[in-house]
Amino acid sequence: MTTFIASPAVAPTAAVPGPAAVIDTGRVAGLIHQLLVELGEDPAREGLTGTPDRVAAWWNAFLSPDGAATATCFTESQLGGQLVIVGGMSVWSLCEHHMLPMNLRVTVGYVPDGEVVGLSKFGRIAQHFAGRLQVQERFTRQVAECLGGVIGHEDVTVVVRGVHLCMSMRGVRMEEARTTTVHSGGRFGTDPVLSQQFLTLTTGLWGAP
Repeated sequence: MTTFIASPAVAPTAAVPGPAAVIDTGRVAGLIHQLLVELGEDPAREGLTGTPDRVAAWWNAFLSPDGAATATCFTESQLGGQLVIVGGMSVWSLCEHHMLPMNLRVTVGYVPDGEVVGLSKFGRIAQHFAGRLQVQERFTRQVAECLGGVIGHEDVTVVVRGVHLCMSMRGVRMEEARTTTVHSGGRFGTDPVLSQQFLTLTTGLWGAP
């Protein structure tokens, strides 16, 4: 069995096809203005002038993917028995419980069968599912299931290591806390040798964010 490990360079705004949220930025800006008032701030003071509009523009950009990327696969009819690992992907999402950021480091492994997936596709899928209110466990499953659909079978495993500001800056305030989630399908769930090889090769890729 041969192994290929890659860390793709991905454009920050790339995304896979999906329904974009329709954001009324004027309404959002008005709500942020109201929030600042309720927090005892003066939205008209120096430093806050224009803040509601900037926050509304950010929400619109975060929840509305730019463009669409098609699934790019390349025929490699002689491939068989390879383990492909794509690591080094880091995306930002928002915890839906507290609406605070979480940084998710993603590592993917799959076994090609007659064709390979373009490397940037992995990062685009991760960014697509990160651009919404999320929980890490669901994000991990969504990335795995989407990749399974792209490659046409379930021999996919996804590991995500997250830093959650809802745990680091509020509540228990444990800055060093990390959350790891794993979703394994097909051979990765039934072949202990393949699963162990993936875990052994990717341990160094996860690193401490």
